[in-house]
Amino acid sequence: MLLHIPGVLDRDQLARIRSALDGAEWVDGRQTVGAQGAQVKRNLQLAEDSPLRRELGAMVLAVLARNPLYFAAALPLRTLPPRFNRYEGGGTYGAHVDGAVMALPPDGADAAHALPGQAGYVRSDLSCTLFLSEPEEYDGGGLVVDDTYGEHEVKLPAGDLILYPSSSLHRVEPVTRGARIASFFWIQSMVRDLEKRRLLYQLDTSIQALSAPGAGLPSDSRDALVGLTGIYHNLLRRWAET
Repeated sequence: MLLHIPGVLDRDQLARIRSALDGAEWVDGRQTVGAQGAQVKRNLQLAEDSPLRRELGAMVLAVLARNPLYFAAALPLRTLPPRFNRYEGGGTYGAHVDGAVMALPPDGADAAHALPGQAGYVRSDLSCTLFLSEPEEYDGGGLVVDDTYGEHEVKLPAGDLILYPSSSLHRVEPVTRGARIASFFWIQSMVRDLEKRRLLYQLDTSIQALSAPGAGLPSDSRDALVGLTGIYHNLLRRWAET
């Protein structure tokens, strides 16, 4: 499921992040990938040990914790702390599939899940890109995701997020003008199976639409709505890993 979540960051939050990143020190993005990824990755990132990365990443996660659409789609259990990247001057990332299991940093917020002597790991069920540059600020730079329905090119307004399965083949097209700045991270969902997660998302959003003020649901249908809500929670209870 490829899902566009608009308006994750408001204008003030976006301006704060962009201002901080404008004066940031960037390093070679190949430092965070394996040998295969390094062959096709040409971009810049905030260093893994950067205090700014930790500060801005915590801000992103705090905003997402209050976003009901994000929670309904991702059902997050563990999240790798967000990273920040910059593509410019022909920067690109060739076709690749994200690693299945990723190590948490030693100071990660999920260190409580770690084995003794380890920082812990996240299984990458979902990949996220939060766009921080407006589309007109750069040429190229589209995120191209390949799924069972073909290729989809994504280039969203600043503050919007795209959520997609980490198992998808994807790439970032070369940036030929300007700079494409984004945050990216991975999620281990409470519901591992993609199709089960999709069904829960569809059921949850349908329940929310029927429950919304002004939905015009007849009073004699309230029991049916309660029943649907019960079905959602019982399915989540059956399928969730915690």
